[in-house]
Amino acid sequence: MNENLNCVVCSKKFSQKSNLNEHYQTHTNGEPFSYDACTKQISLQEEVNEHSNEKDFCCNVCNKKFSKKWNLTIHLRTHTNEKPYSCDVCKKQFARKNDIIRHFRVHTNEKPYPCDVCNKKFSEKSALDVHFRTHTNEKPFSCNACGKEFSQKSNLNVHFRIHSNEKPFSCDVCNKQFSRKDWLKKHLRTHTNEKPYTCDVCKVKFSQQSDLNRHFRVHTNEKPYSCDLCNKRFSQKSALNRHFRTHTHEKPYSCDVCSRDFSQRHHLNEHYLTHTNEKPFSCDVCSKRFSQKHHLNTHFRIHTNEKPFCCDVCSRQFSQKCDLIKHSRTHSHEKPYSCDICNRQFSQKYNLKTHSRSHTNEKPYSCDVCSKQFSLKSHLKHSRTHSNEKPYSCDICNRQFSQKCHLKTHYVSHSNEKPYSCDVCNKQFSHKYNLNAHFRTHMNERPYSCDVCYKQFSLKSNLRVHFRSHTNERPFSCNVCGKRFSQKCHLNKHFNTHTNEKPYSCDVCSKQFFQKYDLNTHFRSMHQNVKLFPSDVCNDQFSQTDELSRHADEKPLATISQQHFVDPKVLPMVGDIFQNSATLKQL
Repeated sequence: MNENLNCVVCSKKFSQKSNLNEHYQTHTNGEPFSYDACTKQISLQEEVNEHSNEKDFCCNVCNKKFSKKWNLTIHLRTHTNEKPYSCDVCKKQFARKNDIIRHFRVHTNEKPYPCDVCNKKFSEKSALDVHFRTHTNEKPFSCNACGKEFSQKSNLNVHFRIHSNEKPFSCDVCNKQFSRKDWLKKHLRTHTNEKPYTCDVCKVKFSQQSDLNRHFRVHTNEKPYSCDLCNKRFSQKSALNRHFRTHTHEKPYSCDVCSRDFSQRHHLNEHYLTHTNEKPFSCDVCSKRFSQKHHLNTHFRIHTNEKPFCCDVCSRQFSQKCDLIKHSRTHSHEKPYSCDICNRQFSQKYNLKTHSRSHTNEKPYSCDVCSKQFSLKSHLKHSRTHSNEKPYSCDICNRQFSQKCHLKTHYVSHSNEKPYSCDVCNKQFSHKYNLNAHFRTHMNERPYSCDVCYKQFSLKSNLRVHFRSHTNERPFSCNVCGKRFSQKCHLNKHFNTHTNEKPYSCDVCSKQFFQKYDLNTHFRSMHQNVKLFPSDVCNDQFSQTDELSRHADEKPLATISQQHFVDPKVLPMVGDIFQNSATLKQL
């Protein structure tokens, strides 16, 4: 035996040259050992010959050449699939002895290579070398096509397949091809439905370890990824990458059909189905079909009445997370969407998009019957004025409506609920828009002006009705006699002549009338001196409730005593309608 065989890397001694050669591979991760002959001292002429550039051993299968016979022997096993080394614990087989040595550390949990910086330990020297680059940020491997740098050669090889479009790994079930073996392995679980990774907290199972890791952050609330620009934190790196595009406005995903760009790949996939009209997901209850699985999941909650998203402030529940986010802005008053033209802010992106059409006068939606154009798709419900369709019905009185908002408005007439109160005169209203319209009577505000005669109105609906006096438009038609009207209320009054319904009743003698105007005329002629309704503001009395209401709206604020202004904060709001500063001092 020769005891003069020393390893030129670590000086370890060996009695046999074969053992020394095998030991060399622990330094090279199994690759043939080579080094610069001018910087190493080689004691044996044999080693000089072995480390020369001569490659005398050639593979008969692929013609690859080797300088050592044992390297050729190991290489041939890639063709023969020979694996002479077997693990005593799990019986897994290997082609090379150093591979089984590394593998055995999986069972012994031996990690002989520690990191000098963070003391993390590794079972292989190559793994330590790769890890150490996370401290040095060294990326020695560069892509020849795009210049992107990598810390590991294996990552570079996988990346290069993006350019070469090489997908060497194929699924035996569906023939789908992959550029990486681990992607194929993950994909196969979609066929086997195998979920080997289980959450220790809630026992939910996952097909991939990465999915389990991401899920576990739901329990720990860990958000390790932070945005460099706004410091917002995320539990997933992919979520951070998607968020970062909101700053850069990058849209790397483009549709091949219409060239529309998207910031996220799944948005592109969803959009693409609008071209194919494909709806692969079907509801088991009502058979309605959807292009996206999450749309099906959301729809299914209609049947189950499931509302998994709950508001932390008011405990209101929602079936969709996006609805919860929108609702939460009613508490926070957050308005993240701003108009580039007038700087008006909105809590919802849809409202900003709708508002922007007020600047562009864009009306992309057109009625198929009369060609009238609208800025909102929802306004196409206008078509029901032609078809007289009324799909929304009141559960209490069975009255039908063409629009859902009208049904909601009608419901209040049954409950008599008036949750909105005027800060000036304390008058109550069932709807907020009625309160806003009423408040303009105090402010004398008339923001809506006719383009023809310049007459001003406090309500947009009043302007719309007025404008028909110029166009002679009469969109409301009687189903019985065909007579047309410019206002719906006129049609309703007229319709009573066919039904013989008299909805207006005299408070004094109970006589009924078709129209409110006839009731007022009757009251003036028959009961003029009867005054049943006193004013809370002054000592005046009135014969009808509508006269009392009108009086409350029109009463000059200067005559209202201080006791009626229980809330001083409203004074600045209405101060500009007083005649002079002396009036304010009196208050």
